[in-house]
Amino acid sequence: MNLLEKPEGNPEEGEGGKVAAPSEISILPLRGTVLFPGLILPLVVGREKSVRLVEDAVAREEIIGVITQKSSEIEDPTPDDLYRVGTFAQILKVFKTQDGKKNVIVQGVGKFGVTEFLGSDPYIHVRVEELKDRIAEGVEVEALTINLKALFKKLVDLAPYLSADISHLTMQLEDPSHLANFVTSNLNLPASVKQEILEILDVKERLEKVNILANREKEVLELKDKIQSQIQEGMGKTQREYYLREQMKAIQKELGEEDERTQEMKELREKITKANMPKEAAEAAEKELDRLSRMSPAAAEYTVSRTYLDWLVDLPWSISTEDNLDLAAAKQILDEDHFNLEKVKKRILEYLAVGKLRHNLKGPILCFVGPPGVGKTSLGRSIARAIGRRFVRISLGGVRDEAEIRGHRRTYVGALPGRVIQGVKKAGSNNPIFMLDEVDKIGIDFRGDPSSALLEVLDPEQNYSFSDHYLDVPFDLSRVMFISTANILEPIPPALKDRMEVLELPGYTEEDKVAIAKQFLIPKQVLENGLKEDQVIFAEDALQTLIRSYTREAGVRNLEREIAGICRAIAKEVADGKQGTVQVTGEDISRYLGPIKFFSEAAERTSVPGVATGLAWTSTGGDILFVEATRMPGQKSLALTGQLGDVMKESAQAALSYVRSRAKALGIPSNFYDKSDIHIHVPSGAIPKDGPSAGITMFVALVSLLTSRAVRGDVAMTGEITLRGLVLPVGGIKEKVLAAKRAGITTIVLPRKNEKDMPEIPEHMKAGLEFRFISKMEEVIDVVFSDGQVAKRVKVASESSSEEEEKGSRRRRKIGV
Repeated sequence: MNLLEKPEGNPEEGEGGKVAAPSEISILPLRGTVLFPGLILPLVVGREKSVRLVEDAVAREEIIGVITQKSSEIEDPTPDDLYRVGTFAQILKVFKTQDGKKNVIVQGVGKFGVTEFLGSDPYIHVRVEELKDRIAEGVEVEALTINLKALFKKLVDLAPYLSADISHLTMQLEDPSHLANFVTSNLNLPASVKQEILEILDVKERLEKVNILANREKEVLELKDKIQSQIQEGMGKTQREYYLREQMKAIQKELGEEDERTQEMKELREKITKANMPKEAAEAAEKELDRLSRMSPAAAEYTVSRTYLDWLVDLPWSISTEDNLDLAAAKQILDEDHFNLEKVKKRILEYLAVGKLRHNLKGPILCFVGPPGVGKTSLGRSIARAIGRRFVRISLGGVRDEAEIRGHRRTYVGALPGRVIQGVKKAGSNNPIFMLDEVDKIGIDFRGDPSSALLEVLDPEQNYSFSDHYLDVPFDLSRVMFISTANILEPIPPALKDRMEVLELPGYTEEDKVAIAKQFLIPKQVLENGLKEDQVIFAEDALQTLIRSYTREAGVRNLEREIAGICRAIAKEVADGKQGTVQVTGEDISRYLGPIKFFSEAAERTSVPGVATGLAWTSTGGDILFVEATRMPGQKSLALTGQLGDVMKESAQAALSYVRSRAKALGIPSNFYDKSDIHIHVPSGAIPKDGPSAGITMFVALVSLLTSRAVRGDVAMTGEITLRGLVLPVGGIKEKVLAAKRAGITTIVLPRKNEKDMPEIPEHMKAGLEFRFISKMEEVIDVVFSDGQVAKRVKVASESSSEEEEKGSRRRRKIGV
């Protein structure tokens, strides 16, 4: 079978392209419309056979056949239900819709007659012969052409469903055959009449027939205008609308159109009434419905208008779910779903308590900030279950287009509302729990700034009238409870951050993880891997080994993966015939998961002079870092390595400058730097590091190097330093304390001004830890060096310095300085 070749030139210039017609072809049945050669027609394909035909034709780049059904009511047409003349069609474009249907744009490229039906599985397949027009020339054909153009121009002026652009396009058509096809396709005619025009091969006869139909349509429209002008005076608005609708029905009946569209318009009007929209939205829906009722179903705008109306009537304008304000039940649900997280649970219960007293739950905007795997997203689901609301989640990670939030304007092909309105429709209520996941990962490019579009969504003073570009009418979002999640706060724009109440979710301690594994992770993985509860038991030491030696994270995501790996291995043993209960102990872990991945190295790394342990904050929680310093002969240079940022490099320079200025007090030769180079390195060199909080650690590493004394292995520190010897406060204390506890640190050195952060750290996290608060750099020496010799020299030097300063002060006062 030969495929039709694509006609040369513009396909709208006529049907005379040199093409080779196929002898066998697949048939796409049409309901209520006819495709003419040379014209482009948008179609909505919803039947299963038709969808499969389109997909196969697109995949094989085949020409298809389009034939109109004799009756549009038949869902699965047989050969007897189809006309015998159809149109070769080329598929130009295919769009998927939300309801599983396809919007297909096809172009007629030829005409054929069916000679034999070959089969109907998976879709109708026929043998055809090409039908060619009998071209007629002469004065009479030229006169019919001119007359038809003039008639159509008048029709455009009279008919509300025809635009002025169509008239200009008609004037440019020179081919009589294509002109007749084009005019027929744009007239409000029954499909049977259009099919009759399609089957006429003689061009002259076709022109005559179309002239008669166009003239009749013109007379009907002129009569309508005359009647309307006669009854315009003295008629009220309600009477005029009634009369116009009755008149429209009479005209449709006279033209032989089916009453299916009238029923469709009636159903849409009923849906608009039931939707209980606000006044502005109802007026927009009525206006669009009136416009749709005057539009031909074959028009390209028809599908756009109908889709818009469907969105308006399907939105839950006045549908709400009833909130569960039982505080005890809500607390029980929150405790069932999540371990610890007391601060967040307390805030949710406060919100419910206020709503219970006010009898009105106005949606707050919460922002859960914390490292990955601590349960931010699942906490949103738990809140929805506790309150009894529906839950909607949208991921904003990588979103760069503002239209994702506000929607596309209807002038664009494939336009849709934004994700906010789509989520509300999906929820089916106007007060769901709406989770905006990964709000810190929104991007910005030439398509707009999505974070700015979120300002209106998350502002309680504005979101009661949120305007989506697609709907173009306000929608009330004030009853929606918005929850956003982020790993870090810094990338969130200040204006957006100002609209949210930030709740920090720190990482879990070892005790927390053991409890979470027992209550949630192990039962879940046992079930997911086909095991029964009594077939596997994890001992306490097994969980501790997993947490200490196989995972190093703030959350529990990797812990769950390791538990899943053990459950899979046990499932394999059970499948091979193993009976009884498998007891997993700490000694068994390496047999299932291999050698340990992490081990405590603080004591080992700091056993030599020049190494100190610091505490760092990362987007995945707290962590420990080591600062190493070494000295070699050289020319008084300072080398800094380990992917350090500018702020961290400046901290190292400040630490060295302070050591040089206080060398004598620290027991270091004053000329130690004259013929030496110093190199400071922070391992894990592939990971970028920055921030001022490692200043005190660098100072200790330098003192340890230059005094040849090792730092205690159980001490970790954090703090920013100044050239005056002060230790300034830093952030992320909770995460850093948790990291120190995980690493086996027993003493933590913190800036004195960070003592205010201690109440935020739970007592079970502080258990077994000693906190030492310092305000000056020399004070850290008492803690980090166990022998105390350096500390004594520093104390004596400090006292001597103080005495000298006092003597100098008295001397200046005495001489009047």
